[in-house]
Amino acid sequence: MLDRFQQFSFSVSEIHRYLLQIEREEMEKLGYKAYFAQYLVTMSRHPEGVTAVELGKACDKDKAAVSRAVSEMIEKGLLTRQLTGGNGYRAPLHLTKKGQQVARHVCDRARLAVTAVGGEIDGDRRRVFYDVLTTIADNLRRVSEQGIPE
Repeated sequence: MLDRFQQFSFSVSEIHRYLLQIEREEMEKLGYKAYFAQYLVTMSRHPEGVTAVELGKACDKDKAAVSRAVSEMIEKGLLTRQLTGGNGYRAPLHLTKKGQQVARHVCDRARLAVTAVGGEIDGDRRRVFYDVLTTIADNLRRVSEQGIPE
């Protein structure tokens, strides 16, 4: 059992490390911070706009990290915030034209990366893999929230 856990946790950590490395390299080419990638991809799925609260939930980031990233992306001309009085954290955020272009580029590069790393995996195996991965993520979330069963 422990070997299986070690293999799983090592593989997930390794995947995460390489994903972050690829994000960093790709975003540096564009002159942006690596962590912009996740926010931009998420924002591209919400053309109607999202609040910083919603963006934080979607990206699993805390309020401080979202605020910092949003401020930087507004400064770089990637996002706009529709202030209607009150709390800016609850004001809708939208991608600018420049933000949409960068987000499209990031999504295109991500598609190419996914194709490159999973090219030899056929559709049935891929479906099973994602089903199992989703089940594991859901179960880990439940155990994290409720604790390890005795």
